[in-house]
Amino acid sequence: MSNTAAPSTLKMGIPIPNSKLGMWLFLGTEIMFFTAFIGSYIVLRIGSRGWPTDPAVTHINVFLGGLNTFVLIVSSYFVVVAHEAMALKNFNKARTFLLGTLLLAFVFLGIKSVEYYGKITHDILPGHIAETPSQAVKKASRELEIVVRNRFAAYTSSGAIVTDRPEDIVNLVVQIAALPNVTAPPEGVSEGEFDALKESAPVDAELFRQWMNLHQHIVANVSLQKVPTATGPEYLAAHEGLKAGEKLPELEFGEVKALLEKMKADTTYGADVTKGVFEMHPVVYGNIFASTYFLMTGFHAVHVLVGMILFAVVLRQGRRLDEKWADFVENSGLYWHFVDLVWIFLFPLLYII
Repeated sequence: MSNTAAPSTLKMGIPIPNSKLGMWLFLGTEIMFFTAFIGSYIVLRIGSRGWPTDPAVTHINVFLGGLNTFVLIVSSYFVVVAHEAMALKNFNKARTFLLGTLLLAFVFLGIKSVEYYGKITHDILPGHIAETPSQAVKKASRELEIVVRNRFAAYTSSGAIVTDRPEDIVNLVVQIAALPNVTAPPEGVSEGEFDALKESAPVDAELFRQWMNLHQHIVANVSLQKVPTATGPEYLAAHEGLKAGEKLPELEFGEVKALLEKMKADTTYGADVTKGVFEMHPVVYGNIFASTYFLMTGFHAVHVLVGMILFAVVLRQGRRLDEKWADFVENSGLYWHFVDLVWIFLFPLLYII
């Protein structure tokens, strides 16, 4: 007769599958990850007086944000139904609701892309936003210069004007202004294309003159209206007329804004100026706002994509889906609920408060 005791039944420390425990541990790290983002945002938001909150300035669309919140909540409900169907071995129903979740995730990202497009078209991007009137003036000048350079590039790239320094637009404008007097197109340039460039040359030369005049006024910091030119005889005469201790009137934000509005309304420039030069709108703390917005919503969108991949893996099984995938569906659902919960925090912080 053996005195060896029978081995006791092995019991789990935590009565859940290892995969589920792993998912909870992973979500714990994700909670710390997003807590750092949200906490930093709150500190920056409270500590920055004048933080942009006007939707007309930030181009935050509260309706679309609310719609996305509804979409995610419904998608979480679909995941719950799919998990319940897996437990009841109703795999057709589980596939149907997982497919609905995947489609709603596409809807969420589609709405988010519309929001991002609105930010991009208004240049609400980190590092692009002018936060003071002087920054807005210089930004407008840089954007107008890019428009001029792009239009001038049509002359050099086509061969209508041959130069070894195509980036030197100060000298290039002389050749462009003289182009209407040229009778025959250069070799390799079609007559129709050359005629079109000859017709646009005076407009492009005038556009360059407008930009250069603005640039010179910015450098000299003198008024556009009270001092018509910032170089040459008129500028020198204005300086000579000053009394001791006086200085020329400084360039004002409103002057530059009015000039650009006038240029955008001038149809002779086409749509280039309208599209290439953004509205002059200084946004205090705009770059910090844009950075935090894109950082938090961007990382959240990445997590949405990961969840979509998880659901796609299950749906790829098709009719082969069986009870072996129950834990996978449950863990994917836990992850998706976390993604939904994060958005529940982001929506009021970024869109409402």
